Amino acid sequence: MDVVAKRRIFLTISAVMVTLSLIILGTSGLNLGIDFTSGSTITYQFANGDPGTARITDAMIRSGHPVAIVQALGDDQYFIRTDDLGVSGLDDVNAEILQLDQGARVLDVSSVGASVAEDTVQNAITAVIVAAVFVMLYIMYAFRSVPSSYKYAFAAVVALLHDVVIVLGVFTVLGLVINAEVNAIFIVGILTVIGYSVNDTIVIFDRIRENVTLAPAREFRNTVNLSINESITRSLGTSLTSMTVILAMLLFGGASLRDFLIVLLAGVMVGTYSSIFVASQILVLWEHRSFIPWRRTATTNS
Repeated sequence: MDVVAKRRIFLTISAVMVTLSLIILGTSGLNLGIDFTSGSTITYQFANGDPGTARITDAMIRSGHPVAIVQALGDDQYFIRTDDLGVSGLDDVNAEILQLDQGARVLDVSSVGASVAEDTVQNAITAVIVAAVFVMLYIMYAFRSVPSSYKYAFAAVVALLHDVVIVLGVFTVLGLVINAEVNAIFIVGILTVIGYSVNDTIVIFDRIRENVTLAPAREFRNTVNLSINESITRSLGTSLTSMTVILAMLLFGGASLRDFLIVLLAGVMVGTYSSIFVASQILVLWEHRSFIPWRRTATTNS
């Protein structure tokens, strides 16, 4: 299978997906949880049946929290996100909720102040930047025996950023559809996606390095294509196994892990695609000095 010959198609698809993700992020924005915006969350378990989202919303309005977001979790459980409850805010909310169901009980309460939320945002951005820098340094060191090892580092980081942007775009849509929230564990998911993406990319890059050493006179695009074909079965097999486990946990792991598992699932899918169809193709484009994927040049053999 000549994957490299179709690189313009794959890179154009990626460019479209990244552009759409950036547009969605710019227009709608992520559905930030209290870890990033400050506020309080409460999870209730109702004993006498499901009161319904509308009645709980009305109870929150009466308790002085008209902007509260109410989400059904199933099994007569509800998740409520609102502004900071303060010292007596929870008592006021409980008083209104108990009027709906005397057997209602609080399963979990969390509060995050504004200063903590600001620190979380800064730490999240720093974590992603540091991860990207260390990825570049590691790949440049690991591939130091290959001419221009910085090309491999650059291609891996481009694929990494490609994955992160698309996952953020997907999560923005899910925030609108199913109220998926970006919280502290989301950042853990993003860093996990970065690790998975880099690992999958290095598997293919390592095969390219071996084939370049074995046949240095072979045209580079042919070496890349051979390496992809030798690695694709392993990459797809690993990804399918990972996705099967994630899907099982998503179906049976409960609502508390839902958003984290969605990040992982999207990251594995996009990371597999970028490792095969983005990172390696960037190396070929660089080799032929053709950085516009849909432009044919005299030096590029399709």
